[in-house]
Amino acid sequence: MSVINKFSWPEILKMLAVIDKSGEIIYGVPKGGMILAGFLQNAKTTYNPAEATIILDDLVDSGATRVKYMREYPNVKFHALLDKKRDGIDSWVQFPWETDHPMGADTVDQNIIRLLQYIGEDINREGLVDTPKRVIKSYSELFSGYSKDPKDIMTTFAADGYDEIVILKDIELYSMCEHHMLPFVGKAHVAYIPGKRIVGISKLARLVDIYARRLQIQERIGKQVTQALNDYLEPKGAACIIEAYHMCMRMRGVGKQQSVMLTSSLTGAFMSNQAARVELMNLIK
Repeated sequence: MSVINKFSWPEILKMLAVIDKSGEIIYGVPKGGMILAGFLQNAKTTYNPAEATIILDDLVDSGATRVKYMREYPNVKFHALLDKKRDGIDSWVQFPWETDHPMGADTVDQNIIRLLQYIGEDINREGLVDTPKRVIKSYSELFSGYSKDPKDIMTTFAADGYDEIVILKDIELYSMCEHHMLPFVGKAHVAYIPGKRIVGISKLARLVDIYARRLQIQERIGKQVTQALNDYLEPKGAACIIEAYHMCMRMRGVGKQQSVMLTSSLTGAFMSNQAARVELMNLIK
């Protein structure tokens, strides 16, 4: 999984000092902002955001909470301890109260428990007691692509004059749709025409896995694969063709059971040279 950004109490208190001033009236956004407000020494707190001079939150992630409060209370300043975009944070943030504060316990497994409660489950029944831990463990595998970099696997070798199509067909593909977090499953065909370098054939399958094991859309996986091939091999052409069925269509929504989505990403000779493109399509039949 991606790196966890952990913050200590001294770091949190230092960041709070920026707004902990006499005369400020703080409204803490439930619940991270409320916990932070409880540690202010000089500023006053209120349960009514309309009375506040500052609305305090712990983290700006998507930005939806900030937009909501700024729309409803345009005359009140909004302050977040951390802003992922502003502070260059692109992974999970763990605050100290999420592990060692009685008002917290807002850990990943607790969030999974809340989801189970939301759908109407009894979290204490035998079959679900260890489900949060199992989900976390499975996520470590399903989304392992976030912790991997293509440059670590793309060991290349001299092509020694070989300039015909290299193709790996029928690469099993399992990914998760970023719109509904439901699986899409299928196969990928990856090909390139060497320039001066080639790569071990298993690396093509590994490259697909790196990008597939993230929240994805099918179109993006193909583009990412061909971009990586272009970056590390500088081939005369690169291609990634994916065919997959999407559970978000089969299990919900339109409920089309036989629909298969086909996407292609073609670069270089595969795009500009019709003969190369035809040969590629014939090879993957």
